[in-house]
Amino acid sequence: MQDNPLIYIVGTKCPPELDEKFNNWYNGTHIPMLLESEHVDGATRYKLANVIEGESPTYLAIYEFRDRQALEAWYSCRERAVAIEEMNERWAKKGFETTFRAAYEPLKSWHK
Repeated sequence: MQDNPLIYIVGTKCPPELDEKFNNWYNGTHIPMLLESEHVDGATRYKLANVIEGESPTYLAIYEFRDRQALEAWYSCRERAVAIEEMNERWAKKGFETTFRAAYEPLKSWHK
């Protein structure tokens, strides 16, 4: 499965009073900084569509990679390091919470 595309998913939550500030930053600064890397093919953000009890994150960001090598190269690339540094400086670990990060590779696809 070395040549298959991978996705990297990040789940986040933030207090409702910070939603606008968080989304403006994530959409206007963070994603564009991460997309500067040649290793990322694309990104999509999602917002939880319904209110469910439990620990579901409010937001998901899904980053697309052409293969495992691209994902691994992205982990140590300069563009990602700069984006993470900017995030840490701007938010100082306050305001939003990253609930999980995970990479997935496809098993099988079905299309209609």
